[in-house]
Amino acid sequence: MENYLEINKNSWNAKVDPHLKSDFYFVDEFLRGRSSLNSIELDLLGDVRGKSILHLQCHFGQDSISLSRMGADVTGVDLSDKGIEAAQDLTQKCETDTKFICSDVYSLSDILDEKFDIVYTSYGVVGWLPDLDKWAGLINHFLKPDGKFVMAEFHPIVWMFDDDFTKVAYNYFNEKPLVETYEGTYADRSADIVQEYVMWNHSLAEVLQNLINHKIELEIFQEFDWSPYPCFNHVEEFEKGKWRILHLGNKIPMVYSLRGQKK
Repeated sequence: MENYLEINKNSWNAKVDPHLKSDFYFVDEFLRGRSSLNSIELDLLGDVRGKSILHLQCHFGQDSISLSRMGADVTGVDLSDKGIEAAQDLTQKCETDTKFICSDVYSLSDILDEKFDIVYTSYGVVGWLPDLDKWAGLINHFLKPDGKFVMAEFHPIVWMFDDDFTKVAYNYFNEKPLVETYEGTYADRSADIVQEYVMWNHSLAEVLQNLINHKIELEIFQEFDWSPYPCFNHVEEFEKGKWRILHLGNKIPMVYSLRGQKK
């Protein structure tokens, strides 16, 4: 899809205002100091004080700012200009020195000339990218020697199901772009948005092998039978901050995480 970047940029721009107002993103609490990071990624990140971090596909920057609050020197990147504007406003209000760049992932090396201790990305990110070979190459490019790549992401099994998790509706493998129109948004189902978007399903092998091909040596790989976000239909909170699809229980993986080191 030639114009997928334009379609997805419009889609994410439309989400920014309703997301800023939604309980899902708890902006008021965030401004008062609440972190947006979850145990899954925090366990892999460890102590980030004094570390330089590149946060890819940062939306309006809550994780980036949360990492800054932990003492890291953070640069957040996102395709959505409205998202980056909101991120810059948030970092000002939070009085952090988080830097933000509006760029799609693949063009980033044209405008950013810096190497980082950590490259970080999380939750609902790789599905917006058609080419994971290029993605993994960019991660390698931006990491210092022995730098770490940390990722938490929804499990590709989740994206095989229809929205109600009643049947397998999509291919596990990256067969073709998925072009769909969505009403509302995962953070606010009643939001007055009707947006087209373009996504790709990526198998675990596709993610892992491309990282390996680009000299990212896996240290930790984990799968979780819960999600830290209630962003799917028919979820139940079975423990505080842990969500599952009610009728599937713990039978499917919902999230995976990994940490690798550039060799």
